[in-house]
Amino acid sequence: MTGAPSLVLMILIGGIAFLYASVGFGGATGYLAVMSQFGIEPNLMATTALVMNVVVAGISFTNFSQAGHMQPRLLYSFPLASIPAAFVGGFIQLDQNLYFILLYIVLTFVMLRMLFTRIEQIDEGRKTKPPPLWLALVCGVIIGLLSGMVGIGGGILLSPLIILMRWGTPKQAATTAAGFVFLNSISGLLGRYIGGNIMFGVLGVWLLPVGVLGALGGSYLGVRRFSGLWTRRVLGLVLLIAVIRFWVG
Repeated sequence: MTGAPSLVLMILIGGIAFLYASVGFGGATGYLAVMSQFGIEPNLMATTALVMNVVVAGISFTNFSQAGHMQPRLLYSFPLASIPAAFVGGFIQLDQNLYFILLYIVLTFVMLRMLFTRIEQIDEGRKTKPPPLWLALVCGVIIGLLSGMVGIGGGILLSPLIILMRWGTPKQAATTAAGFVFLNSISGLLGRYIGGNIMFGVLGVWLLPVGVLGALGGSYLGVRRFSGLWTRRVLGLVLLIAVIRFWVG
């Protein structure tokens, strides 16, 4: 796809940005799942998703942190290792078939977590303890490398880890994930540029404003109104359709 995207694609991207931003994510897994159904080249998909991530996650992080949900130690520890790892991942050039297999393995995992995990019911007021630095660095390397290779920010992998390991509350996890996605996406884009895997097009010019509008509305309501559970279920259904079409079709 080299021209303007279809209206259907623009509506889907805007809706995904809205839903993902409401829970502190950049939305790359959703963008990639949708774009993969429209015959878009992998490098253009990944580049567009990462650019969208930078904007959407930046908006989400601003709204969540201004509401007082930032935990500095969580925010600073994971990116120390994930940023260089995302750069390396973005630099790696994958075969197209391998890229889609790796992408849909990630999407299948995310889909299952969104549909069947109820971590959002964990009390925001519970006792939490940030992870040791060495463990945060190990997690950052793994998530960052995978994120750079596939073209996601990694927040959707980090957020449930923070909650399930009791390293932070759900709102702190959302804030950390948004900052994590923002930094990793920039690093992944730089790695793709240096590795020759970056591809810009008219697609991003059309989709970016739609994503901004969705992110502004989603992050505002996510901080003040939404519990997060229903948005994850809707996103899970969106990913389920894409996953079934890939593995069965």
